[in-house]
Amino acid sequence: MKIFKFGGASVKSAEAVKNVTRILGKYSENLVVVVSAMGKTTNLLETLVRAYFNREEKKYEIFQEFKAYHKEIMDNLFDGNGIPESVTFLFVELEAKLKKVPSLDFNFEYDQIICFGELVSTQIISDYLNYAGVKNQWIDIRACLRTDDNFRDASIDWEWTEELVQDTFRFNGQNLYITQGFIGSTTTNLTTSLGREGSDFTAAILGNILNAESVSFWKDVPGVLSADPKKMDGAVKITELSYREAVEMTHSGAQIIHPKTMKPLHNKGISLYVKSFLEPENSGTVIHKIDHKIELPPIFILKENLVLITLSPKDFSFISINDIDRVVNFLLENRVKVTLMQQSAIDLNLVIDAPEADLQEIFLELKPFYTVRYNTDLTLITIRHYTEEVLDWMVKEKDIYLEQHSRLTARMLVKQ
Repeated sequence: MKIFKFGGASVKSAEAVKNVTRILGKYSENLVVVVSAMGKTTNLLETLVRAYFNREEKKYEIFQEFKAYHKEIMDNLFDGNGIPESVTFLFVELEAKLKKVPSLDFNFEYDQIICFGELVSTQIISDYLNYAGVKNQWIDIRACLRTDDNFRDASIDWEWTEELVQDTFRFNGQNLYITQGFIGSTTTNLTTSLGREGSDFTAAILGNILNAESVSFWKDVPGVLSADPKKMDGAVKITELSYREAVEMTHSGAQIIHPKTMKPLHNKGISLYVKSFLEPENSGTVIHKIDHKIELPPIFILKENLVLITLSPKDFSFISINDIDRVVNFLLENRVKVTLMQQSAIDLNLVIDAPEADLQEIFLELKPFYTVRYNTDLTLITIRHYTEEVLDWMVKEKDIYLEQHSRLTARMLVKQ
């Protein structure tokens, strides 16, 4: 049994969905296929969430754009025979939600709306596969992937999830299941999400619980590359990586794999393949257990739109363990994720993603203790397996705000 995961780019159009159908048609073994929202739908739904939460009338205009995008795909898939009833039901459900008064919890409302990207996407694909003669069963993953109620970044309840997943994906007279990534639900059936790009994590969870032979991510690149080809020239494909190397890359901001993906696969020794849906016959990259040393080229990871926060004690005292404890607890309580932290004698530097809320408002609680300064629109450049020549070339004519080196990794926060 294998797990396949297809991202938004792989199902962004009718022709793309037909391509996925052709890929699935080449496999006869048991498959669970995890699918993301189509194209850039999640971005569109995020604008819908904000409009709904702020009680703006343009929410209906955004909703119509959401419907029209999917309707065009369905018209091309089903030869103009109308919208499948299963998808119509989801449109009606979302429209009914928009007519209700929002709660005061933005994160909760986010998850109740954002899920429709995956639900509609997978329902269209499942219906089209059946229409094309490929028998499959659609599964609402929320019925078996249980989480806590930390909306927008929920944690998995592994005990409940394992029992429900094994009871749902039985492969009893059925060898192909279509389901969603990214979303789950609480024990009281409130929809949650696992964080952006969480579909990767869903595939890894299912692979772990179902003891999959392998998990494959189908991308628009030939495998894991030494750099993002959209941002840097000369990127080369890497044939194989260790679990550890993949974790280091994703932690630094590599978009190819969700950071939480590797642990469930590593724990069961399940290989992860990163393959191209444009060239499905090619081998791609395999991430697995490696006992021998492999030579890797310098690997470049650029993480953009970051903010540098510098906290300096107002009484001019040294940064102590008590300061770090206070700041870390503050970050946890306010759900601020830190990409990099660095301490000097009287400064504590934090690198975070640019927040949706106002920075001054977020750090107001710390201002009685610290002078708070920040710089925005920064890029973190991470180079794995760096050389001095590569470092010199990479930082040329750049303003460096922060720098950190270890044995294998160099990280520089720069203004591009």
